[in-house]
Parts: sequence; C-alpha cells; structure tokens
Amino acid sequence: MDTARTHQKVPIPVEDRRACLGPDGTVALVTRCLRLISGRWKLPILFRLYADEVLRSSQMLRDIPGVSQKMLTQHLRELEEDRLIVRSDFGEQPPRVEYRLTDRGQALMPVLLAARQFADDHKA
Repeated sequence: MDTARTHQKVPIPVEDRRACLGPDGTVALVTRCLRLISGRWKLPILFRLYADEVLRSSQMLRDIPGVSQKMLTQHLRELEEDRLIVRSDFGEQPPRVEYRLTDRGQALMPVLLAARQFADDHKA
C-alpha cells in the first residue's frame, strides 16, 4: 500500500488533480500567498498599516517592539516589491517617507483577519 498518496484525500475527481497540485493549482496559489507574508515582521507591518492608513518608518519602529531599523527596512522593501504597500518619498529635507497599503494589500487583509479569527476560534 502506498502511503504517500495524500492527493487522493483532496475532494476532486482523479482526472482533475492538476487543479490542486499542478503548477497553477490550489497548492501553488496558497503557497504564493504565504510567501508574501512570510517573515517575522511582515504581519505586524501589515496590521499596523491596516490600523493607521499612513505611517512613517519611525512610527513603525516605535509601535513594533523588537524590530530593528535594518529588518524593518528589509521587510518594507519586500512588501513594496510584492506590491502590498507603497512608499511615498516627498524628496524633502529632512527626509519624509510614508508607507500605506496598496489595493492589493487591502485585498489581503480580509484573508489575514479570517486567519486571525480561525486561530482565535481554535485555540489549543
């Protein structure tokens, strides 16, 4: 008996396995979503930007305990690269840079809030 045949537990017809396991299947899409939010500081950044529409990095440094300037900058750049946030540089002296969620980032928030609710409903 082959115990590695977990794909048979997925409730889809056998001929439609690629819909779940193929390169553009369910597993690949969910993995892509999880990659967008993987990283220790990405979720705190996203939730802070969801709570306050516009934030400067100095405010995020104060609001997110334990994050270093280096890690905050790295995660902000990754979120910007994934088009979940937008960076607005006003070209002023002293420098003034603000961050906000994009429409794509806003669309992700109901998924994250549902995950939060699921975790709250299913405490260990």
